[in-house]
Amino acid sequence: MTVAVAGVRVGHWSDPAGETGCTVLTLPEGAVASCEVRGGAPASRELDVLAPDKTVSSVDAIVLTGGSAFGLAAADGVMRYLEEQGRGVLTAAGRVPIVPTMALFDLAAGDPAARPTAEHGYAAARAAAGEQILRGRVGAGTGAYTGQWRGPQRRPGGIGYAQRTQGDLTVCALCAVNAFGDIDDGRGEIALDSVAALNTLFDLEGARTHTTIGAVITNARLDKTGCYIVAQGAHDGLARALTPPHTRYDGDGFIAAATGSVDAHVDVVRLLALAAVTEAIRSVGATGPA
Repeated sequence: MTVAVAGVRVGHWSDPAGETGCTVLTLPEGAVASCEVRGGAPASRELDVLAPDKTVSSVDAIVLTGGSAFGLAAADGVMRYLEEQGRGVLTAAGRVPIVPTMALFDLAAGDPAARPTAEHGYAAARAAAGEQILRGRVGAGTGAYTGQWRGPQRRPGGIGYAQRTQGDLTVCALCAVNAFGDIDDGRGEIALDSVAALNTLFDLEGARTHTTIGAVITNARLDKTGCYIVAQGAHDGLARALTPPHTRYDGDGFIAAATGSVDAHVDVVRLLALAAVTEAIRSVGATGPA
């Protein structure tokens, strides 16, 4: 299975023993992106440049990484790889690749000293040219878990993927699911036991151990404001699929990118993003790679 938007490739670097890794989505030239972060404890890099009022209009790749803020170093290697490919914003001193990056907290999952580095980011970017793995405990999802309010009884998380189409319009979602709460399959009432657990398990000094991050990619023709609206829809999908979402101790964030080949109404793209993210997160419990 490959990402259904032409020109988008996904590569991973994984450390199963250390339970960490990073995931790179390389984008076709001219892709436009924006983002929204709703979690209260984000770890990120180069997200400010995605604001609609900032001058840089295109991005070259998106990085999702483990290692908390330490893992943001993976973006250095992705930039080096893209520079070698002649990608980036043209400046008087050469090209500067634009690589927005978000990290999740997996330091407590395996070896806390195991963190994605620049070399690992480079390896993940290079791997994007090879086999496409879109689900599983790989890349940024290697050390991810869900239901972490359960303590030792937490459940495996990982990378989830889904796509939605309407005619020629396609919207894809790839998420690294590392949640305090449970995945809600939508078939029953929301369990309130995890909500009750907030009273006892959110230690202000030690609860920053979660975060679900992701990317939504569409072939729609959108500007940065449109991508920002789509990122909002992505969070609506997260709120449907995880309980509780967006706690003050998560760094939940989404980057939305548009490659610009199909005319589409932004509200239609947003609705498809909501559906794709909901399914992508729910797919994390499925077995086998995709």
